[in-house]
Amino acid sequence: PFRCLQTANRNNRRKKNKLFWGFFPTSLYLTYIQTNKGIYLSTESTYLNCNAGSTGLLIPGQLSLLDSVRFASKKAGGSSKNLGGKSPGKRYGFKKQDGNFVHAGNILATQRLMRYHPGAHVGMGTNKTLFALEDGYVRFTKEVYVPSPRSPEATQVITKLPRGAVLYKTFINVLPVKQEGKFKLVDMV
Repeated sequence: PFRCLQTANRNNRRKKNKLFWGFFPTSLYLTYIQTNKGIYLSTESTYLNCNAGSTGLLIPGQLSLLDSVRFASKKAGGSSKNLGGKSPGKRYGFKKQDGNFVHAGNILATQRLMRYHPGAHVGMGTNKTLFALEDGYVRFTKEVYVPSPRSPEATQVITKLPRGAVLYKTFINVLPVKQEGKFKLVDMV
C-alpha cells in the first residue's frame, strides 16, 4: 500500500538511514529492517511493510499513519443546570427573643419586607433592620397599625377592608433598665 523509491545510497549495508519527513521542520530517524520480503520501517512500535527491495525511501505525504497525528482535542460537552432555586437562605428573621437582654446597637430582627415594626427605643436601618437604641429587655407586642394616608398600604389595603376593621402588626420594643439613683445635687457640684 505504500510506494517506495529505490535509492542509490553508498551506505546500503547500514541498518539506519536518514529519511526526510515533509510534515516536520526537522528530519525524523526511522529504523528499517532488511528481509527477503522487503523493508519494515518502524517508529517505536509501528511497523510498516514496503516491498521495494533491499533499500527504500518513503515519499513524504504517502505515509498516512504517521502523517495524521493530531494533538488538539475538543473538550467533551457537559450538562448544565439551572441552579437558581438552590441558593442558600438569607437568614432573615428575629435575632433576639421576647425577654432577652440587649445592649444599645444590638440587631433585633432582619427582614426583606416590613414584617416587624420598630416600637419604643428601637431604630430601623436602611435595609429594614431593627436595632436597639437603649440597653434593656426585648418585648414583642401586637398593636393597632395606622398607616400614613399617602402610603401604598393605606390606598391598597385599607380601602379593601370592611368599615370599622383595624390592622394589627407586630412591634418590637425595648424596655430600658431602671436607672439607679446615682445623682449629685446641683448645689454640691
